[in-house]
Amino acid sequence: MKKIDEIIYSRTEQFEKDIDKTLDAIKQYDRIVIFRHTKPDYDAIGSQLGLYYFLKENFKNKEIHFVGENHVSLTGRCFPEMEKIDDSFFDKPFLGIVLDCSTAERISDERYQKAEMLIKIDHHPNVDPYGDIRIVDTTMAAAGELLANILLSFDGDYVINKQSAENLYKAIVGDSGRFLYESTTVHTFRICEILLAKGIDLSQVYLEMYNKSLSDLEVQAYILRHYKVTEHGIAYYVLNDETLKRFNLPPERGKDNVNIFAHFDGIHAWLSVSEDKAKDEWRVSIRSEHESIQQIAEKYNGGGHDQASGAKLKSLDELDGLLKDLDDLFK
Repeated sequence: MKKIDEIIYSRTEQFEKDIDKTLDAIKQYDRIVIFRHTKPDYDAIGSQLGLYYFLKENFKNKEIHFVGENHVSLTGRCFPEMEKIDDSFFDKPFLGIVLDCSTAERISDERYQKAEMLIKIDHHPNVDPYGDIRIVDTTMAAAGELLANILLSFDGDYVINKQSAENLYKAIVGDSGRFLYESTTVHTFRICEILLAKGIDLSQVYLEMYNKSLSDLEVQAYILRHYKVTEHGIAYYVLNDETLKRFNLPPERGKDNVNIFAHFDGIHAWLSVSEDKAKDEWRVSIRSEHESIQQIAEKYNGGGHDQASGAKLKSLDELDGLLKDLDDLFK
């Protein structure tokens, strides 16, 4: 492995053999497809596109694609539309690389199963060790951080171009909560320093990520009129199907304002609860000031990270139990 600075190397040393195998696999296959999890976020799509632009820059003779469903607001605004690939493409040998996806059942596009070789790169707990090569590091703030580390560790004269750097940076900013979560480390900032040196326009990046419309302001006004806070500082809001339709919001966007309660004295965790009528469930996004809420999220058909997790409720009647569990955590 080529010589890289100690901050980077210290986090990849344990994966040195798998990183070498990953590079060998990329060299071996002329056809590569990049996958990620369903219901994508900044990290999933940012990592996916960060790898796509890296491979397009450094392996120009290969056919490379990225697949998965579009996001209701991120694609078209912050990221390009996802590619539509004909089924026939997957009938010939190809390398599949899956990013930011802990379990195979959550991979967005079942055609990953046709990959002759499959590589998993992720920062969630490795509860489902799928793939022929697995590089999983739960200490990373984002899959984009881990991926950037891997790309910088490849043995050879490979370049992370501006497009790749921009998408990896979005991935890291998104999953670190703009560097506010405890998962943010010296390594996170070192990676971002390297990415910024590629010529990223920070103003443009943040405009694409966080620009809002006047209709979004109306949603915030509604939330501020209807939110509640429990005895031990759990703030939450509920958007039922009728309210979502009133603001022309799909259920996936119900969580857009979950961080409106961050950094207030006396509020220790906060969550959004949005009805998904089509699936007969309620989507929950949970954030925490410092305590881990991951196990509580898992109890309610979800999971994620210590300070940022998701859950699903079969009925709104389950909300009281979830709020009690969170309340007990912060007694």
